[in-house]
Amino acid sequence: MKRKTSSPKSLNRDLSDYLSPEHFKPITFEFAPKDKSITIRISSELLKTVQGAAKKRKISYQKLIREAIEQFVRKAE
Repeated sequence: MKRKTSSPKSLNRDLSDYLSPEHFKPITFEFAPKDKSITIRISSELLKTVQGAAKKRKISYQKLIREAIEQFVRKAE
């Protein structure tokens, strides 16, 4: 089996534009154990919209809702 000695082209470029703070999202609650559940009633239209937005981001709609709640709480502080 041969080993590649050169690195991929992307690693030979300056990536500092992509490594700035605005490209990182602090997630404080996402990695905490999910030990509580809640039940909410929302319209089917809102649920479909949330699910569509989550699908575009390739995450679950539950995670999208958690992120929205966390963003709201951060802004309210």
